[in-house]
Amino acid sequence: MLVAVLAVIALAVGGCANFTEQDRQREAGAFSPNNRPSGQAEPTPPPETPRDTQPPPTGPCVDPDPAVIATCLASTGGVMPGDEQGEVTVVAERTTGKIITTKRYGPERVLGQAPVDASGDGGLIDFAFSPTYSQDRLIYALITTPSDNRIVRLAPDDVPKPILTGIPKGATGNMGSMYFRTPTELVVATGDAGNPAAADDPSSLAGKLLLVTSFTSGVSPRPRILASGFGSSVALCPNESSGTIYVADQTATEDRVQVIEEGGPKVLWTWPDKPQIAGCGVAGGSIFVSTTRTQRIEGIREPTLEDPTITPPVVALEKRYGALGRMAALPNGLLQVATVNKQAGNPKPTDDRVFRFLPQGGGNDRT
Repeated sequence: MLVAVLAVIALAVGGCANFTEQDRQREAGAFSPNNRPSGQAEPTPPPETPRDTQPPPTGPCVDPDPAVIATCLASTGGVMPGDEQGEVTVVAERTTGKIITTKRYGPERVLGQAPVDASGDGGLIDFAFSPTYSQDRLIYALITTPSDNRIVRLAPDDVPKPILTGIPKGATGNMGSMYFRTPTELVVATGDAGNPAAADDPSSLAGKLLLVTSFTSGVSPRPRILASGFGSSVALCPNESSGTIYVADQTATEDRVQVIEEGGPKVLWTWPDKPQIAGCGVAGGSIFVSTTRTQRIEGIREPTLEDPTITPPVVALEKRYGALGRMAALPNGLLQVATVNKQAGNPKPTDDRVFRFLPQGGGNDRT
């Protein structure tokens, strides 16, 4: 299922020479990236596939860093790989409501768009492709409207259709996450909408992990609540192999990573200094998080039945791309990470961006 979806997305950006304004290629000039902290090694770029020998394009949006695969984006929301190698990305522009697919040097194509209220941290928050996207071209999006947060269904040449409405909206705490666990189960994490009490209120859809199984527009049954008590900027990072769900979020006292167990969420690690964890991904036996305030990628060892020990996080990347937002992990160990410099950092000429990163050693190495 996933391979078929990725193949369709990859075709959308491959082998094109002429583009409409909507599908324009990003072109760009250089800028000076953030300086690395003293003593930090130069990150190893991801493995490159053979490319044409023609010189790169020029213009205001070509980033000299070979790991950067998308440039000049509006402030970003969710991100996911668009091919199996991680050279193609699909990213949500939080403030414009566009879902864009592109690769290094383009072209860029808009796969879907919804009107959004991008005030605070709202807007186009996340998206998930229909399990049968290669046939129906449907995309499900978590968006903010003037009245609520909701899930809508996007179809080509049609207006967005509401699937689940009434998720509380706040001045902050709107960022959530979602993915299809099975072809009939959409797992959705919602933020607390700036009201921690709502996250513990069973009558509220805020601060919850929801299971959506009805995808028809109009009146839908209330989704099943899988877990409660989540804070803001809630990000899901499932281990696709084991089915284990990890959740990263921010609370008033700490940032944290939890695992969803049968009895509810279990805290694996906390960050009392509140680095503003924005994204997470599972790769190479580690759970990686991306942070906005400290501008890092950190990794903790993924617990197993044989070795449930959790040891302190290891910094895999620091202050190279600025403020970091959502991330996604590929089976080959690569991470795709979106920046949020236009919202929370010091934007450079090619921001906001998506870059590929291959962690060395996968966080905490097992011996």
